[in-house]
Amino acid sequence: MRDQEPGPGHPERRLTTKEAAELLGVKPETVYAYVSRGQLSSRRTPGGRGSTFDAKEVEALARRNRREGSGSPGSGSELSVRTHVTFIDKDRYYFRGVDAVELAARHSYEEVAEWLWTGRLRTGITFTAPEESVAAARRVVEALPEHTGPTDRLRVAAVAAAAADPLRFDLSEDAVLGTARILIPTLVAALPPKRPSHRDEGSLALRLWARLSGRPADKARLHTLDTALGLLVDHDLAASTLAVRVAASARAHAYAAVSAGLGVIEGPLHGAAAGLAHRMLLEVLDLGSAAPVIAEELRAGRRVPGLGHRLYPGEDPRARALFALLDDIPEAAPALAAARDIVATTARHAPLHANVDLALAVLTVSCGMESSAGETIFAVARTAGWIAHALEEYGERPLRMRPSGHYVGPKPPQPQPLPE
Repeated sequence: MRDQEPGPGHPERRLTTKEAAELLGVKPETVYAYVSRGQLSSRRTPGGRGSTFDAKEVEALARRNRREGSGSPGSGSELSVRTHVTFIDKDRYYFRGVDAVELAARHSYEEVAEWLWTGRLRTGITFTAPEESVAAARRVVEALPEHTGPTDRLRVAAVAAAAADPLRFDLSEDAVLGTARILIPTLVAALPPKRPSHRDEGSLALRLWARLSGRPADKARLHTLDTALGLLVDHDLAASTLAVRVAASARAHAYAAVSAGLGVIEGPLHGAAAGLAHRMLLEVLDLGSAAPVIAEELRAGRRVPGLGHRLYPGEDPRARALFALLDDIPEAAPALAAARDIVATTARHAPLHANVDLALAVLTVSCGMESSAGETIFAVARTAGWIAHALEEYGERPLRMRPSGHYVGPKPPQPQPLPE
C-alpha cells in the first residue's frame, strides 16, 4: 500500500522503498544509491523505520532510465551491478556479509583478500612472487624518471608482470587467483625501498612499509598500516572498480583489468585525495592552526580534502577505525590534533565528517612518509578488491558493461562539411 494517496490534504504522493524499487525495476539498495547520487530525494517515515519517495520524482527517473537505455534488463547498461563482494549500509560496510572493520582489525591484509576472493579464511597466508616476475617489474620501474609517481610505477610494473606471465590469458578462477597472489607482491617489490639494506621478508604490510618509510616499523604502526590495507580492499563500485569491471567484461586479463583501475585512481577525487590531505595536514602543523589553511582552501574554490563521503552521512567507518589505532601511537598525537582541528573548523559552515583520506594522511604524516604514500597504500590495497570484481565479471555475459549513448548533437542528416 502506498504511504500516502493524493488528496486535498496530501498533494504529494509518496512511495515506499519497495514500491519505488518495483517502479524503477531495481533492488531496494539501488534506490538508496540513487539518493546518494542526488538523483532522488527521500523522507524518513514517522518513527524512522524506513524512507518514502516522491512518486513524481521516481516516475520521472524511471522514464529517463527507459529513454536513455539505463537499467533495462539485457540492455548492457545496468545501473545496478549484482555483486557478492561489498555491501554498504549507512555507517557500516561488509565484505561478503562480514563486518569489514572487524575483519580488517582481526586479520592481515592477505587474509582479508583471500576472504574477499574465495569466501574462505586462510589463516597465516602470505603472498610471494616468483623472481622472474619481480625482476621484470623492477627493470621497467628503474628505467622511469626519478620524479615518477607511485601510480605510474605500479602501472608499468603490472604491465611488465603481465608480459612475464605466459598464462595471463587463462581466465579460469584458479588461474586468476594465482595471478592475484603473484601480482600484488610483485607491485610492492617493484617499488624502490627507502633503505637499501632491506630484505623482502614477512607480511605484505611489512614489505610495503619499507617502500613508504625509512623508519623502523614498530608493532603498533605496522598493525595500523596492515589494518588500513584491509579496510581499503574494496568499497563497492567506486570509479576505479567500475573501470576494472568494464575491462573484465571485455575479457581483458587480470593484469590489464588492474591496470584500468590504476589509471582511474590517479585522479585527485579518488586515490590521490589522501596526498592532498597529507599536504594540508603539514600546513596546519606548520602554522599551528587549521583556520588559515581552511580559509585558503575555500578562497581558492577548492573542496577541503579528507572531509565528507557521499555514501556515509556520518563519519567514514574506515576513518573511525584508523583514528582509534592512531590514538595509541604517541608520535601520531600532533597530526591527530591537527586533523581534529580541521574537522572542527570546517564544521562551523559545513557538517562534514572525516573520511579515510584524512585518516591516511595522519598515518603518513606521523610515520615520516611522503605525501604520495597514501595513494600507494590505496592502490596496493584496492588491487585485491579489483581482482574480486574481475572474477565476478568473468562469470557474467561478455561485454554487458556497454551503455548506450544519448545523442544530443545536431539532428541528422546534416550536409557534408566544406573544406576550409
